[in-house]
Amino acid sequence: MQEELTKHYLGHRQRLKEKFKKTKFSDWQDYEILEFALTFVIPRKDTKPLAKELIKKFGSLQQVLHADIETLSSTKNIKEHSAVFIKFLNEFSLKYAQLKMEQKEKISSPQDVLTFFQTNIGFSKDEIIYALFLNASNKILLHLPVSKGVVNRSAIYPRKIAELALKCNATSAIIAHNHPGGSCKPSQNDIIATEAVVKALKTIDVVLLDHLIITNNGYYSFKDNSLI
Repeated sequence: MQEELTKHYLGHRQRLKEKFKKTKFSDWQDYEILEFALTFVIPRKDTKPLAKELIKKFGSLQQVLHADIETLSSTKNIKEHSAVFIKFLNEFSLKYAQLKMEQKEKISSPQDVLTFFQTNIGFSKDEIIYALFLNASNKILLHLPVSKGVVNRSAIYPRKIAELALKCNATSAIIAHNHPGGSCKPSQNDIIATEAVVKALKTIDVVLLDHLIITNNGYYSFKDNSLI
């Protein structure tokens, strides 16, 4: 009986591998992608039920990837080794997104910036202020988190952003911060802080192109809403 089960999941893994080689992830469901990924760290077990359990618990593949190691490890049948691997997949994708953005000759569309910020801070449970600095050709000179804090406790630092812009000889900047609560609507403090950043950058002839508020499923652009 055990031998038959072993043959079954080994055959299924091989079929998943062949399917991936032919289609990549075209038309795959969330649980199938996660199931395939887990085969690389769980050698002698059918990973489909576990993948489905994780998707059900967290809601989507994205949410699984963005879960922290402790929360993943608390899931039945998930050991720390598998939890670390899942977190590795997420961090690897973030690093790839950063490298891809840095290697662009220039930022060619607002969607490039939005995707970059949503990937980096959209799912964070902490509020993060992120800044991106550009030259006259819209080439990225520098990008980094400016501050990080617990929900609703982080602040935008106009002077620090201006100093960073000056240090890398930027001509323009884009800032973003996330709202872990899920609402994209800017607070009065967000509006006041944005005005302060605009003024600080103006003193060194740097233009703030936009300030984006990011959530895991949406965004708000200060530029699009005529607040810059």
